[in-house]
Amino acid sequence: MESISVFDMLKIGVGPSSSHTLGPWRAAERFWKELRARGLLTNTYSVQVHLYGSLALTGVGHGTDIAVLLGLSGQDPETIPVEDVQRLPKRIAEEGLLRLAGKQPVPFNPADTIAFHYSERLPGHANGLIFEAYGEQEEMLHSATYYSVGGGFVVKEGEEIQENPVRLPHPIATARELEQYCAGHNASIWQVVMENEKAWRPEAEIKAGLLRIWEVMKNCIYRGCHTRGILPGGLEVSRRAADIHDKLKLPCEYSNANEWVRCLIRSQFEFSKVLKWIGCFAMAVNEENANFGRIVTAPTNGAAGVIPAVLMYYLCFTEKDVTEDDIVKFLLVAGEIGSIFKKGSTISAAMGGCQAEIGVSSAMAAAAMAEGLGGSPAQALMAAEIAMEHHLGLTCDPIGGLVQVPCIERNSMGAVKAITAANIALDSDPKKARVHLDECIKTMWETAQDMNTKYKETSQGGLAVNISIKVPEC
Repeated sequence: MESISVFDMLKIGVGPSSSHTLGPWRAAERFWKELRARGLLTNTYSVQVHLYGSLALTGVGHGTDIAVLLGLSGQDPETIPVEDVQRLPKRIAEEGLLRLAGKQPVPFNPADTIAFHYSERLPGHANGLIFEAYGEQEEMLHSATYYSVGGGFVVKEGEEIQENPVRLPHPIATARELEQYCAGHNASIWQVVMENEKAWRPEAEIKAGLLRIWEVMKNCIYRGCHTRGILPGGLEVSRRAADIHDKLKLPCEYSNANEWVRCLIRSQFEFSKVLKWIGCFAMAVNEENANFGRIVTAPTNGAAGVIPAVLMYYLCFTEKDVTEDDIVKFLLVAGEIGSIFKKGSTISAAMGGCQAEIGVSSAMAAAAMAEGLGGSPAQALMAAEIAMEHHLGLTCDPIGGLVQVPCIERNSMGAVKAITAANIALDSDPKKARVHLDECIKTMWETAQDMNTKYKETSQGGLAVNISIKVPEC
C-alpha cells in the first residue's frame, strides 16, 4: 500500500497548476539531481525537454515552460521569491543561457529547447515529459521520462511505487478502513492520522509544519483580498476578490494578515455577507494562484482555494472558539481524505476532469469541517461523500489553457458545497445513508474513465472551445 503523508497532500509551492507547474518543476529538479548522481552534470552541454498530452496542450497557460526552466535552474518552489518566478525565465530567455542546477552553464533558447508535442501522448499518463542531456559532441548522455500525476506528485517511468517506505500503525487505503480504526480505538479521524504521521516525524514537528501551511494559506488569502489588476496570460481576466472585500466593509483597522483575521473574528455579519466572504476567500487564493503566487496545493493548485476558504469560515464565522490545535486537526483530517481519493481514484484533472480537483478538495474540506464542529468519524466521512457526490462528472475545460475561467469561481462553489455538505452530515444519521464514501470514490474513478478525453484539462472541449478568445495558448 502506498503510504501518503498529509504533507504530501498539502504542499507549499507556486501557481498556477500542481500537475502542470509544480509537478514538471519537481521533475526537472529530479533530472539534474540524476545527472549529478551519475557524474554527468559537468559534462552536460545542452538539454532538451519534450512535453506531451495535457502538458503540451495547456502547458503555456499553466506555466509548464516556466516551471521547467526554474526546476532545471535549481530553484525551489517553496522558497523562491515570488517576484523571481516570472523574472528569472525572462532573463534566461534574454541571455540564452541556463545554469543547470544553478551551476553548469548550458545554452538555452526556450523556443527551441522546449518541444510541445500537441498530438502525442505518452502511455503512462496524460501529463508526460521527457528530459534529455547532451554532451560536447551532441551525444546523448542521459534521458528520463516522468509523469506528473496530480497534486505535484511525480513518477519516473519504470519506477515502482514503494510499498510501505515507513511502517504506519494504521495503514489506510479506504474510508471504511479509516472508520474501523476510529471505532477500534475510540478515536477521532485526526487522532488516527496523527498516529500515522508520527511514523514520519515527531508530533511537535507535525504541528509546526501544519501551522506553517496554514500561515501560507492565510497570507495568500490576505494578499488576494488586497491586490487588484489583470491576471497574466492574455485572457484579460480582472481580479475581483479585492473589490468584493472592500464592499463587505470591515469595521476595524489592520496592518497585516493576523490583525485582519482578528478583525474578521470580532465582526458580525448577516448570512448573505458571510456567504460573500466565503467566495471572496476562495477567489482570493485562486487569483493569487493564477498570478504565479505562493499557495498551498490542496490537493491541487487549481483547487487550492477551497480548503483555505472553508478553514477561514470555520475560524471566523462559526460559534466555535478555534485554536491553533483545531487548525492542525482540520488539516490532518483534510489531508487524510485527500490521500484516500488519490489511492482509490485520482487527484489529476488530466485523468479525471475537475471532479478530481474541486470535487476532492470540497470533500476534504467537508470532512474536516464536520469533525471540527463535533461530528463523528462517520459523519465526517458522510460529509466528504456528499461533497463529492455533487461534483461527479465535473469537467475540466479551462479557457485558453489558463487556470482562470472557470477555475477561480469554481473554487468558491466548491467551498460553499463543502460547508453545506458538512452541515447536512451533522444533522444526519450516517447509518441511514444510502451511499458510502468508498462507493462514491469508486464511482468517481469509473466516471473519470468514461469521460471524453477532451474534457480532461486539454482545452479542446466545453467552455474552452465555445468561448471566442485570442490568447497565446490558442
